[in-house]
Amino acid sequence: MIYTNKIQTLMRYYKYIISTFIVALSFTSCNSDKNNDEAKEVEKIIKYGLPIEDYDVMCDTLKPNQTFTELLEGFGFTIKDVYNLVQCPDSVFNARKLRPGQICSLLCDTDSIATPRYLVYEENLRDYVVFDLTNNYKATRKSNPTHWCEKEVAGVVNSSLWVSMQESGASPLLAVEMSHIFGWSVDFFGVQRGDEYRLIYTGEYIGETPINNYRILAASFKTADTTIYAIPFTQDNEELFYNVDGNSLEGPFLKAPLDYYRISSRFTNSRFHPVLKRYRAHHGVDYAAPVGTPVYAIGSGKVIAKAYQAGGGGNYVKIRHNSVYVTTYMHLSRFAKGLKVGDYVKQKQVIGYVGSTGISTGPHLDFRVHENGKPINPLTIKSQPKKPISKANKEAFNLVADSLVLRLKAIDSGILINK
Repeated sequence: MIYTNKIQTLMRYYKYIISTFIVALSFTSCNSDKNNDEAKEVEKIIKYGLPIEDYDVMCDTLKPNQTFTELLEGFGFTIKDVYNLVQCPDSVFNARKLRPGQICSLLCDTDSIATPRYLVYEENLRDYVVFDLTNNYKATRKSNPTHWCEKEVAGVVNSSLWVSMQESGASPLLAVEMSHIFGWSVDFFGVQRGDEYRLIYTGEYIGETPINNYRILAASFKTADTTIYAIPFTQDNEELFYNVDGNSLEGPFLKAPLDYYRISSRFTNSRFHPVLKRYRAHHGVDYAAPVGTPVYAIGSGKVIAKAYQAGGGGNYVKIRHNSVYVTTYMHLSRFAKGLKVGDYVKQKQVIGYVGSTGISTGPHLDFRVHENGKPINPLTIKSQPKKPISKANKEAFNLVADSLVLRLKAIDSGILINK
């Protein structure tokens, strides 16, 4: 294996430090005239399961359009080295699944030779792969220890829910989590200035660093004079969110077929078409979103069409949900892998990805709903909730609901939490 001399002079580089400490050495006084023997603990910083300070560390980040080989060449690896490195099972390390932004670190001895010892590839903040360069490139998959921390946040919408979350010191990804819970009853694409939200949630952390994994434990959303609560409760071995009356927040149809993005065009009988340069009906809702954004089936049903329409919708999927409703998803960049006509899909199953195929000026989803064969505004589709809390569970549910509602009301909307 060939390595350049620059490794010897590299500064130790850290993107983040995992605060896991061990007792490495202890010293005991041997003075027979003293009875106060002490054991002095020497703390060492552990990263990648190794005492990181014992090594010189060289780090680099995989850049867009850069290959794994090119990245490792910067560390002095030869083509043969890279070949030997990737011979481990795909279940441990799969070079075909690398993504830009992932970090690679080379750990070398601190002696004058700077012998390379380990190569570490970070898949994400939690998971990484360690290659033992002195043991036939043996690869081991490992994970940083994580912990869950319960937090609270409240805020008022001034411009958007996403921005409000940031202003409240919380992760904007919680806006997406809220859309999953309230997606049957709140139109998050029509959030208004002055709308309020309160959340009790738990997040996964490595030390003090959040890894963008959240679970909402209870929530409320107030729009105009109406406040909707989301109370979790398990009934018939299924945990769902219910309102304070014990009715499920989940219905047969989602309010939107994709996560939190903006509406760029609404249902109308007369819209000026940006490409055709004339007025015509637009019997759907356009959701502007980046190419590749997952598109969900708003309800369970059978795929009755999957095709390409050159002079209009581009790649599209059509689903029949029952004898009344049919939904259509247009301008897709691609379809979900394996999806075919005749398949039965479940609610919130990915059926395709946002694109700009057909007649389109930019990436978006054109979503349409037909009721008894006639186009209707997708934002007004009727959605009856799932089974409510049973009489047998009503008392237990009320105890949970009363407790969580009081706790939600007590959250101060002026505090900044969850950085």
